Amino acid sequence: MSDTLLLNADGRPISYLPISAVHWHISVKLKYLDKVRVVEEYEDRVIRSPSFEMKLPSVLMFYDYHFFPKTPKFSRTNVYLRDLFTCQYCGCRHDTQELTLDHVVPRSKGGHLHWENVVAACQTCNIDKGNKLYPLPNNTPYVPDYWDLVNQAKKLPITIRQESWKKFLQWPEKLVKIVA
Repeated sequence: MSDTLLLNADGRPISYLPISAVHWHISVKLKYLDKVRVVEEYEDRVIRSPSFEMKLPSVLMFYDYHFFPKTPKFSRTNVYLRDLFTCQYCGCRHDTQELTLDHVVPRSKGGHLHWENVVAACQTCNIDKGNKLYPLPNNTPYVPDYWDLVNQAKKLPITIRQESWKKFLQWPEKLVKIVA
């Protein structure tokens, strides 16, 4: 079966990080509990039971607005996203497997694991820096808010399930790939 895109009450996805798509059975449950309204349906997919039949929802919108946390949680993926998967020392873009987290002030010198002391670095630059204070990263690390990360994510390609989702995501057209 197919996934369903979940929208907030304002018509934007519940989450961009990752895109808020849920399995079809969760979408049916949300509709049955009257927490959402159906915005779009799959024309060719129907759910049947002995006493019930409905078209499978493609896009749902919550009746109530769900608020985003102002500060996203600190995680490896979010640091990479903040830094756009770019080494903050050499400036080269890398895949996730080639990146590491580097402490600007090394832990051996009193540095801590938090947004303002950690940057994305390629393995070569991280090894070269070692536990020294220099070189400094090209960009000063900062604590992003949710929308900073969303704006960074919209600079990267995305894969979605349905053509109709594009209008709700507001992602640059050239960066959207559709797979069924």
